[in-house]
Amino acid sequence: MLAMPPSRTGKSQYSESEAAEELGISVEQLRTMIRSHVVDRDEDLNNVPVTTFQPSDLLVLRLLSGRRADSARED
Repeated sequence: MLAMPPSRTGKSQYSESEAAEELGISVEQLRTMIRSHVVDRDEDLNNVPVTTFQPSDLLVLRLLSGRRADSARED
């Protein structure tokens, strides 16, 4: 079973830039990943006024990116 390791900040919600940092990728890479795997059309992404991410969202995105939790972080 995969478990999301505790984040450095213990946050329950992450902004787009915070989520990208937690995943060890750029904001543009995060946006590309969401366009590829989450939304059907770019217009759907544009209709979301503010994007926030839960720890479980980061787990799914990490799995989609192929990055292991321990390799994405430098503690």
